[in-house]
Amino acid sequence: MLIETETTPNPSTLKFLAGRTVMDAGTRDFATPEEAEASPLAEALFALGDVEGVFYGRDFISVTAAPGSDWRDLKPQVLGVLLDHFAGGAPLFRAGGGNGIEVAADDQDFGEDPADADIIDQIKDLIDTRVRPAVARDGGDIVYRGFTKGTVYLAMHGACSGCPSSTATLKQGIEQLLKHYVPEVTDVRAV
Repeated sequence: MLIETETTPNPSTLKFLAGRTVMDAGTRDFATPEEAEASPLAEALFALGDVEGVFYGRDFISVTAAPGSDWRDLKPQVLGVLLDHFAGGAPLFRAGGGNGIEVAADDQDFGEDPADADIIDQIKDLIDTRVRPAVARDGGDIVYRGFTKGTVYLAMHGACSGCPSSTATLKQGIEQLLKHYVPEVTDVRAV
Protein backbone atom coordinates (compact mmCIF):
# COMPACT_ATOMS: atom_id res chain seq x y z
CA MET A 1 0.00 0.00 0.00
CA LEU A 2 1.27 3.43 -0.93
CA ILE A 3 0.33 6.48 1.10
CA GLU A 4 1.14 9.78 -0.58
CA THR A 5 1.77 12.97 1.34
CA GLU A 6 1.11 16.55 0.37
CA THR A 7 1.99 19.80 2.05
CA THR A 8 -0.80 22.17 2.97
CA PRO A 9 -0.85 25.96 3.32
CA ASN A 10 -0.56 25.31 7.06
CA PRO A 11 3.12 24.45 7.70
CA SER A 12 2.14 22.46 10.80
CA THR A 13 -0.17 20.15 8.84
CA LEU A 14 0.51 17.43 6.29
CA LYS A 15 -2.14 15.74 4.16
CA PHE A 16 -1.89 11.94 3.81
CA LEU A 17 -3.66 10.32 0.84
CA ALA A 18 -4.41 6.68 1.55
CA GLY A 19 -5.48 5.81 -1.99
CA ARG A 20 -8.89 4.74 -0.71
CA THR A 21 -12.00 6.21 0.83
CA VAL A 22 -11.44 7.29 4.43
CA MET A 23 -14.92 8.69 5.16
CA ASP A 24 -17.95 7.66 3.11
CA ALA A 25 -19.71 10.91 4.02
CA GLY A 26 -18.88 14.02 5.99
CA THR A 27 -15.63 14.81 7.75
CA ARG A 28 -14.36 14.42 11.28
CA ASP A 29 -12.01 16.68 13.23
CA PHE A 30 -10.17 15.58 16.38
CA ALA A 31 -8.61 18.47 18.28
CA THR A 32 -7.71 16.61 21.48
CA PRO A 33 -6.65 13.11 22.54
CA GLU A 34 -9.97 12.80 24.40
CA GLU A 35 -11.94 13.41 21.19
CA ALA A 36 -9.70 10.88 19.43
CA GLU A 37 -10.89 8.08 21.73
CA ALA A 38 -13.81 7.61 19.29
CA SER A 39 -11.38 6.41 16.61
CA PRO A 40 -8.59 3.84 16.98
CA LEU A 41 -6.65 5.53 14.17
CA ALA A 42 -6.90 9.04 15.60
CA GLU A 43 -6.04 7.71 19.05
CA ALA A 44 -2.91 5.97 17.68
CA LEU A 45 -1.83 9.17 15.93
CA PHE A 46 -2.24 11.25 19.09
CA ALA A 47 -0.32 8.58 21.01
CA LEU A 48 2.77 9.50 18.97
CA GLY A 49 3.03 12.50 21.30
CA ASP A 50 3.84 15.15 18.70
CA VAL A 51 0.36 15.31 17.16
CA GLU A 52 -2.11 18.01 18.12
CA GLY A 53 -4.80 17.48 15.50
CA VAL A 54 -6.22 14.80 13.21
CA PHE A 55 -8.79 15.40 10.48
CA TYR A 56 -10.54 12.85 8.27
CA GLY A 57 -11.73 13.89 4.83
CA ARG A 58 -13.31 11.79 2.11
CA ASP A 59 -10.03 10.39 0.80
CA PHE A 60 -7.37 11.87 3.07
CA ILE A 61 -6.19 12.32 6.63
CA SER A 62 -4.62 15.60 7.74
CA VAL A 63 -2.30 15.50 10.73
CA THR A 64 -1.20 18.63 12.58
CA ALA A 65 2.13 18.51 14.40
CA ALA A 66 2.51 20.05 17.85
CA PRO A 67 4.61 23.21 18.14
CA GLY A 68 8.31 22.40 18.15
CA SER A 69 7.83 19.08 16.34
CA ASP A 70 9.86 18.30 13.25
CA TRP A 71 8.04 16.67 10.34
CA ARG A 72 11.27 14.92 9.33
CA ASP A 73 10.98 12.85 12.52
CA LEU A 74 7.18 12.69 12.77
CA LYS A 75 6.26 11.85 9.17
CA PRO A 76 7.68 8.27 9.19
CA GLN A 77 5.89 7.58 12.47
CA VAL A 78 2.56 8.84 11.09
CA LEU A 79 3.04 6.78 7.92
CA GLY A 80 3.71 3.70 10.06
CA VAL A 81 0.50 4.20 12.03
CA LEU A 82 -1.52 4.76 8.84
CA LEU A 83 -0.05 1.70 7.11
CA ASP A 84 -0.70 -0.51 10.14
CA HIS A 85 -4.28 0.73 10.39
CA PHE A 86 -5.23 0.31 6.74
CA ALA A 87 -3.29 -2.91 6.14
CA GLY A 88 -4.87 -4.44 9.25
CA GLY A 89 -8.39 -3.49 8.17
CA ALA A 90 -9.17 -1.89 11.54
CA PRO A 91 -12.39 0.11 11.83
CA LEU A 92 -12.12 3.88 11.57
CA PHE A 93 -14.47 4.38 14.54
CA ARG A 94 -15.25 2.41 17.66
CA ALA A 95 -18.83 1.25 18.13
CA GLY A 96 -20.77 4.29 19.28
CA GLY A 97 -17.87 6.58 18.31
CA GLY A 98 -19.93 8.39 15.69
CA ASN A 99 -18.77 9.62 12.34
CA GLY A 100 -19.07 12.73 10.24
CA ILE A 101 -18.85 16.25 11.60
CA GLU A 102 -20.14 16.48 15.10
CA VAL A 103 -21.62 19.76 16.22
CA ALA A 104 -20.88 20.40 19.86
CA ALA A 105 -23.87 20.96 22.12
CA ASP A 106 -22.46 24.34 23.14
CA ASP A 107 -22.19 25.69 19.59
CA GLN A 108 -23.30 29.29 19.48
CA ASP A 109 -26.83 30.03 18.33
CA PHE A 110 -26.62 32.81 15.78
CA GLY A 111 -30.33 33.61 15.93
CA GLU A 112 -31.05 32.99 12.28
CA ASP A 113 -34.17 34.69 10.99
CA PRO A 114 -36.59 32.23 9.32
CA ALA A 115 -37.19 34.93 6.68
CA ASP A 116 -33.55 34.41 5.58
CA ALA A 117 -34.11 30.73 4.67
CA ASP A 118 -33.60 31.30 0.91
CA ILE A 119 -30.42 33.32 1.53
CA ILE A 120 -29.11 30.64 3.91
CA ASP A 121 -29.80 27.94 1.31
CA GLN A 122 -27.83 29.92 -1.30
CA ILE A 123 -24.91 30.38 1.13
CA LYS A 124 -24.88 26.69 2.07
CA ASP A 125 -25.00 25.66 -1.60
CA LEU A 126 -22.05 27.91 -2.49
CA ILE A 127 -20.04 26.63 0.46
CA ASP A 128 -20.79 22.99 -0.38
CA THR A 129 -20.19 23.26 -4.14
CA ARG A 130 -17.41 25.83 -4.43
CA VAL A 131 -15.63 26.34 -1.11
CA ARG A 132 -15.47 22.92 0.52
CA PRO A 133 -14.02 21.07 -2.50
CA ALA A 134 -11.25 23.67 -2.84
CA VAL A 135 -10.46 23.63 0.87
CA ALA A 136 -10.43 19.80 0.92
CA ARG A 137 -7.61 19.89 -1.66
CA ASP A 138 -5.60 21.72 1.02
CA GLY A 139 -6.40 19.14 3.71
CA GLY A 140 -9.18 20.92 5.55
CA ASP A 141 -12.84 21.75 5.65
CA ILE A 142 -15.03 24.78 6.23
CA VAL A 143 -18.50 24.28 7.60
CA TYR A 144 -21.46 26.66 7.71
CA ARG A 145 -22.46 27.59 11.27
CA GLY A 146 -24.85 30.52 10.92
CA PHE A 147 -26.05 33.69 9.22
CA THR A 148 -27.43 36.77 10.89
CA LYS A 149 -27.63 40.46 9.95
CA GLY A 150 -25.45 40.00 6.85
CA THR A 151 -22.69 38.04 8.59
CA VAL A 152 -21.88 34.43 7.71
CA TYR A 153 -20.21 32.34 10.43
CA LEU A 154 -17.99 29.43 9.39
CA ALA A 155 -16.05 26.80 11.35
CA MET A 156 -12.61 25.79 10.07
CA HIS A 157 -11.33 22.23 10.46
CA GLY A 158 -8.23 20.23 9.62
CA ALA A 159 -5.42 22.14 7.92
CA CYS A 160 -7.57 25.29 7.88
CA SER A 161 -7.70 25.49 11.65
CA GLY A 162 -4.75 27.58 12.78
CA CYS A 163 -3.42 28.08 9.25
CA PRO A 164 -1.55 31.37 8.81
CA SER A 165 -3.29 32.00 5.46
CA SER A 166 -6.79 31.12 6.69
CA THR A 167 -7.73 34.75 7.38
CA ALA A 168 -6.76 35.76 3.86
CA THR A 169 -8.67 32.80 2.41
CA LEU A 170 -11.69 33.70 4.50
CA LYS A 171 -11.72 37.41 3.68
CA GLN A 172 -10.29 37.60 0.17
CA GLY A 173 -11.64 34.32 -1.15
CA ILE A 174 -14.76 33.09 0.55
CA GLU A 175 -16.16 36.47 1.58
CA GLN A 176 -15.74 37.89 -1.92
CA LEU A 177 -17.35 34.80 -3.48
CA LEU A 178 -20.35 34.94 -1.16
CA LYS A 179 -20.78 38.72 -1.56
CA HIS A 180 -20.69 38.33 -5.35
CA TYR A 181 -23.42 35.68 -5.49
CA VAL A 182 -25.43 36.65 -2.40
CA PRO A 183 -25.62 40.46 -2.07
CA GLU A 184 -27.14 40.16 1.41
CA VAL A 185 -23.77 38.91 2.71
CA THR A 186 -21.70 41.76 4.17
CA ASP A 187 -19.13 39.88 6.27
CA VAL A 188 -17.71 36.40 6.85
CA ARG A 189 -16.22 35.34 10.20
CA ALA A 190 -14.59 32.23 11.58
CA VAL A 191 -15.95 30.75 14.81
